[in-house]
Amino acid sequence: MKILIVEDEPKTGDYLRKGLLEAGFVVDLARDGLDGLHLALTGDYDLIVLDVMLPSLDGWGVLKTVRRSGHEMPVLFLTARDGVEDRVRGLELGADDYLVKPFAFSELLARVRTLLKRGRSQEADTLRAADLELDLLRRRVSRAGTRIDLTAKEFALLELLLRRQGQVLPRSLIASQVWDMNFDSDTNVIDVAVRRLRAKVDEPFELKLIHTVRGMGYVLEIPEGP
Repeated sequence: MKILIVEDEPKTGDYLRKGLLEAGFVVDLARDGLDGLHLALTGDYDLIVLDVMLPSLDGWGVLKTVRRSGHEMPVLFLTARDGVEDRVRGLELGADDYLVKPFAFSELLARVRTLLKRGRSQEADTLRAADLELDLLRRRVSRAGTRIDLTAKEFALLELLLRRQGQVLPRSLIASQVWDMNFDSDTNVIDVAVRRLRAKVDEPFELKLIHTVRGMGYVLEIPEGP
């Protein structure tokens, strides 16, 4: 899952980024409102952690523009402004949650995960890439109309690749998201799993969707034509 942090205080921003990265998320950090707004509108994020008092453009303005642009990703305000009127204003502008500084990271992480689950429940029931389809409700996978039987881990791996379609996923992220473990560079469990998944969803078909990016990880994307 991909998270945007918009926070101008260097120590807080770096602390949040490090903690969320270690929790297995892909994280971008913007240090002023205009940069944060640009990323929010162009970056395909699953959640935004947003400060209120920011250079260039405050958090109220960022959120207002994001919502007016039709983006519905969850937004968590993280701010020192603790007045009831501030909380009400944030929620009325379209924020999904409001956490006051100083904060415990464990509470922030719990709120982030809750918002992400809530957002995921509103997503489409089927993920697609070319002629590949993954039915989340029935836990079925097919390609070109042909049913493909996957193990639970293979299904989870394919779901992750489809959700982050077009993004190169490092082995460390795949390990944390699919196996709930820290990546050990001495193990080949990720490579073996990807190889087995490819054998089922790619090898019988002319169009190959799962690709290795040497030295970086794996990506699922539809190749561009000649």
